[in-house]
Amino acid sequence: MHPDRSWLRPLGGLVILGVLVWRVGAGAFVDALRHVDARSVAMAAAIALVTTVCGAWRWLLVARGLGTELSLRSAVAECYRSQFLNVTLPGGVLGDVHRGVRHGRDGGDLGRGLRSVVWERSAGQVVLFAITLGAVLVLPSPASSLPWAETVLPAALLASGAVAVAAVLAVLAVRSGRLRESALPVRVARGAVADVRAGLLGRHTWPGVVAVSSVAVSGHVATFVLAARSAGVTASVSSLVPLALVVLVAMALPLNIAGWGPREGAAAWVFGLAGLGAAGGVGTAVVYGIMAFVAALPGAALLVVSRRERARTQPVLATEGAAGA
Repeated sequence: MHPDRSWLRPLGGLVILGVLVWRVGAGAFVDALRHVDARSVAMAAAIALVTTVCGAWRWLLVARGLGTELSLRSAVAECYRSQFLNVTLPGGVLGDVHRGVRHGRDGGDLGRGLRSVVWERSAGQVVLFAITLGAVLVLPSPASSLPWAETVLPAALLASGAVAVAAVLAVLAVRSGRLRESALPVRVARGAVADVRAGLLGRHTWPGVVAVSSVAVSGHVATFVLAARSAGVTASVSSLVPLALVVLVAMALPLNIAGWGPREGAAAWVFGLAGLGAAGGVGTAVVYGIMAFVAALPGAALLVVSRRERARTQPVLATEGAAGA
């Protein structure tokens, strides 16, 4: 039996925060809190409503492609619950697991419900990664002259290409009969290929997925720029957009404590390399985190409501079961 090492991931976020406090100082975190104002937070919450609806719509498209029913209203509610859990629990992904499990149980197919969330999130990350590459390499900003724009990003492209080639070779090997049909990797590969075809690459699915993902990324970038302005960063929007996208990519790493850790570390790094100061990056990330938490508060209310409804229905079901017996 393998030991549980899930606690190591939030520990990574704690280490990042500790290093930042040591190198930048706690003053950057405290000053960021002073710059938060109600108007900016309200604007961020309004933007979050748009991005949440986009994420819910993407999930709806993927779920229907996989053959499960999901209404936009319930998807939006589940996404809000998921966001609140992600910004309050370690790892940053437990909220997505929660909505996948709920969707699977409601539809009578737990595996399909979880896979719909996995593919929905994966599609969003692919679009984010593609937009980030384009913005960093094309937009005129301090980011275009950074060392990682010439080394890390091409390496990431090569790695992505290698993964794609390996996937194609695996599919060809399966089709040619060189691998046994009963082998576990073959079954997993076949299932993944079938899910991607039905849930992502369908002609009625992928255009909508790309469109709503692009709008969601734009909303997150707008929130980041708003956070930078609130934190006192005066750099141009064209300079901040590539930096924001790189930070958003780092935020996808499940090495955080309720969303904190990689976001602040990546912001300090790219802001420092771009000549905007690591403290400015930390301040921007802290303000962004507060905005994200406030924007996710409707999810807390929805969690309370759903638990009360479940508490009311369980006694009724128990009574009906006893009567039937």
